Amino acid sequence: MMRMFILLSVFLYSQVSHAAGDSDLMHFTPDLSDQKVLQRGARTFVNYCLTCHSAAYMRFNRIGADLGIPDSVLMENFMFGTDKVGDTMTVAMTNDDAMNFFGIVPPDLSVTARSRGADWLYTYFMTFYRDPSRPFGVNNLAFKDVAMPHVLWELQGWQEAVYVEETGEDGLPIKKIDHLELSSPINSKPAAYQDEEYEQTISDLVNFMVYLGEPIKLQRYSFGIWVIVYLVFLLIIVYF
Repeated sequence: MMRMFILLSVFLYSQVSHAAGDSDLMHFTPDLSDQKVLQRGARTFVNYCLTCHSAAYMRFNRIGADLGIPDSVLMENFMFGTDKVGDTMTVAMTNDDAMNFFGIVPPDLSVTARSRGADWLYTYFMTFYRDPSRPFGVNNLAFKDVAMPHVLWELQGWQEAVYVEETGEDGLPIKKIDHLELSSPINSKPAAYQDEEYEQTISDLVNFMVYLGEPIKLQRYSFGIWVIVYLVFLLIIVYF
């Protein structure tokens, strides 16, 4: 009995700690029902993520079958490192090259949405900001001292951190980031409109990465409808 109590206590503590750590994350609700959204997310992924990060547990032809993308379109617009649709989504960059470029090997992104969560991914892509002290000149609110450059800056522009001064536990003033502001739009569009476009791009990308982490979800959703219909008919039959 005592062992069960200890295990339950550890579990509840971990859940509370996890929730506390996620308190500053932006909320994002994945929606895998729109195939066009997933197609746009896949396009963003292969153009901006797959250059350095692999997704070695996913094959191009699986994406094509699930998202309704013909092989000819896959080969022309999605496959830049191979000409075989049955190949997995790997990158040409070697681990040695990655260490030279970034000081770290970029992680595989196959199951990042499952390990980090959709909220974390959305917050990560939305909160890059200028930081001259970092090697690539940027930092991130979700991943402090991130070793990755802001590869989507051409879509978003540059954000600056706006600081506020607070009193620390030792009574001394400390600076804390209050929010981020878009300081350098990449085109002549109003910042609010540009933010809306970028948010849609990130929404598409995160939805695709959620699908990438568990492709069977699409089939489960379609099966679920028929299971519910079956149960309704079964309930009627059992009732009579």
